[in-house]
This record gives sequence, C-alpha cells and structure tokens, in this order.
Amino acid sequence: MAILPIVTVPDRRLRVKCDPVKEVTDAHRRQLDDMLETMYDAPGVGLAAPQVGIMERMLVLDPAEKDEKPQPYKIINPVITWSSEELGSYNEGCLSIPEQYADIERPVAVKVKYLDETGKAHEIDADGFLATVIQHEIDHLDGVLFVDYLSSLRRNMLVKKAQKSQSSSSTNSTAAVTL
Repeated sequence: MAILPIVTVPDRRLRVKCDPVKEVTDAHRRQLDDMLETMYDAPGVGLAAPQVGIMERMLVLDPAEKDEKPQPYKIINPVITWSSEELGSYNEGCLSIPEQYADIERPVAVKVKYLDETGKAHEIDADGFLATVIQHEIDHLDGVLFVDYLSSLRRNMLVKKAQKSQSSSSTNSTAAVTL
C-alpha cells in the first residue's frame, strides 16, 4: 500500500464527473487500499477517488470514532436510491479544501447501492454521520464540493483561505472530522 498525494483546490479534477467502474480489477483493489491508507494518514473519515487523481466512481470511508474499532468501507459505483426528507446539519471539512469547515445541510438518512472490492452488490441504509460522509464523498464523484452548498461569497472565502494556507504551509494538518 502507498500514501497518495491529495488533490486540492483549485485542481480541475475535483470538478469532473467520474466514470463508472466497468469491471472491478486487482488494480482497483490496490487503489482502494491506497486510498484507505491515504485517508487514515491525512487524517480523514472519507476519501473519493478524484481526490487522489483517479477519475473513477470509487470511495473509501471509516465513520468509527477514535476509540472504536475501525469500520472501513470500500465503495464502487455508489448510487443513492433514497434520501429522507428530514435534513440535518454537520460541520463538514474536506481533505481537498484543507483546514476549512462549514455547516452543511443534507438528508439525515440515505439508501445507497454499491459494489464492494470483490464486485459484489450491496445496499446500505445509512443515517446520521455515516449518511453525511457517504453523501459528501458521492458528491466528489460528481464534481461537487461541500462549499458548493454555501453562498458564492462564503464559498470563495473558504477556497481562498485554503489556497493561502496551502501556499504558506507545507503541512497538511486537518481535523479528525475532515471528510
């Protein structure tokens, strides 16, 4: 496994809709392992393929708290099949927009169909924090960033702060809740 470089704003790859994985291969399994290692190293709780320059519909996440046993997910070709009408707000961050956070409102529950790293189909009913993380990472696969849910003024401010922070610091320190 390897730690991959994380793509940050304003890289255009973050705005591209990713292609579906046609067939799950050993190369995809290695990429998912590398993505998981990269996410844990960052540290973050989720990472989508375009955040490491892979333009396919794959993501990894682990919603476990620091004192809990790891609960890693490796998700390929996710599709949200249902989302609740009830909305909830989480203070979200993103490894591709370092050190910037904002309260984002999303459905509190979703159902998602996906393939695992063996190509087996699954469906997950997610709510609360897990639902938020899944939605955040699926957004990445569609070229959407969490700041897109904000006003243009607030979005531009956060992106500029992230870019300024990146240029003035060679470290990538992020909070544990960075998605």
